[in-house]
Amino acid sequence: MLKAVNRVLLGLLGLGLFALGGGVLLGGLDLQRHWGFDVPGWWPFRGPNDVVLGTEGRTRWREEDWWWPAVIAVLAVLLALLLWWLTQLRRHRLGQVLIESEDDSTARLNGRALEDAIEEEAQILDGISRAHVRLTGRRTAPAARVRLLLKPHAEPARTLEQLSRETLAHARDSAGLDRLPSEVRLREVRHRARRVA
Repeated sequence: MLKAVNRVLLGLLGLGLFALGGGVLLGGLDLQRHWGFDVPGWWPFRGPNDVVLGTEGRTRWREEDWWWPAVIAVLAVLLALLLWWLTQLRRHRLGQVLIESEDDSTARLNGRALEDAIEEEAQILDGISRAHVRLTGRRTAPAARVRLLLKPHAEPARTLEQLSRETLAHARDSAGLDRLPSEVRLREVRHRARRVA
């Protein structure tokens, strides 16, 4: 889903920039006069002396009370959306893992299947209430981001050692990977204190 949204947003952004750049280039080089065609009446750039934003456009709404708060709000929303989009791109989930076999053939392992297998095996370990795994990195060199929700009685050091020695080692060996670097975040389940009568 995120891949499709990224493609649509990048396509629209690219199309908008291409149209704006083409319009400025068309007017700046006076191509409509050289090539002998007319531009529509609403077209803003008609010749080399036209500017992208004229004096009237820049000063038109300055005296209005709502103008600057509206401009700042729109820019803040655009900045927030851009930052969200960049963080989502950074958290790219690995769709496939490429596994090289001894006879130089390559197999593709579904990244989600490997994530699910690690999660299921991690949740069996003593002291883990819930596990969430996301594969990142490159298809030939994946890395795992693991978030664990620990039960109240769990010992973090022991749980981390078990996860590393058993679960992540099994995933690395079964996928035929030389290494599987992992970042593990631990969090404890919040629970109410018991009342003692």
